[in-house]
Amino acid sequence: MTQSQGELTVATRGKGLYEITKEVRQWVSKQGIASGLLTVFLQHTTASLTIQENADPDVRADLTDFIGRLVPDNTPWFRHTLEGPDDMTSHIRSALTSPSLSIPVRGREPALGTWQGIYVFEHRNAPHRRSVLLHLIGE
Repeated sequence: MTQSQGELTVATRGKGLYEITKEVRQWVSKQGIASGLLTVFLQHTTASLTIQENADPDVRADLTDFIGRLVPDNTPWFRHTLEGPDDMTSHIRSALTSPSLSIPVRGREPALGTWQGIYVFEHRNAPHRRSVLLHLIGE
């Protein structure tokens, strides 16, 4: 059994989904592990990770809009607003999604479906630099 660890930095421009599939695939292919399990972990509490369709950009726009309607900014009864009106709402959006993904690896690449892509889901209005940790175990 072999293990590898890596890190990606993702620059976001505000709310939305930012695809990192290509970068993750490139990293996995260089690790020399043909079969195993990849863990992708985001080190933040106001953004998350998701696997979504990567063919039609309307899917990403609709998902971003839906989450925004589900947990709207400027909610007056939130106490935690130290960093602005999207602060607590971003924490809730992150709690409803996930900071990590587990993806099987086959043939030296993530075993994603035909239309699946890996995304950082930015929940804040302002640009951020997000750290994504990668851990691959297998043989």
